[in-house]
Amino acid sequence: MSQNIAKQQPESKTPTGQSAEYPLIVGAEKLVSRMKEVSEAIAKRAYDFFEQHGRELGRDVDDWLHAELELLKPVPTEITEDDRELRVRAELPGFSAKDIQVSVEPQRVIISGKLEKTDEQKAERTVYTERRSNEIFRAIELPVEIDPAKAVAMVKDGVLELSLAKAVITEPVKVEVKAG
Repeated sequence: MSQNIAKQQPESKTPTGQSAEYPLIVGAEKLVSRMKEVSEAIAKRAYDFFEQHGRELGRDVDDWLHAELELLKPVPTEITEDDRELRVRAELPGFSAKDIQVSVEPQRVIISGKLEKTDEQKAERTVYTERRSNEIFRAIELPVEIDPAKAVAMVKDGVLELSLAKAVITEPVKVEVKAG
């Protein structure tokens, strides 16, 4: 269970003077329900592909991946670690902190974002409007347990950077009993 408090941190400057924004950190339950919505949308679109292929069996994985690619933008991600923390870096070009929600759990990070753009073209008396949704959703299983309460998220130049302090795991105390 996530212990994070949902809050939007103010924009600030990095040590190099660049503008940095802090995305909303939300509880896991909010993004788990979002995960269900995304999964249902992908399943519906995959079924549409199945129907288009004349209900041909054996293409379910291809249909699912095609639907996923159509509905979600890929999120290139890199995880690095040192003795004290994990750092997750996710490329989210075009997204700002206000478009992104992050959930941090002891062994998982979920990144969700939606960016809606509207393009209008006016020609004589008609108005043409096109809407497209650039949506991201990425669940990342972490290689070690972290402390969600110490998570820091920052968006800078279209890149989400998470600093995740490793959980302090205390080793059980070994007690030797000598007979005698």
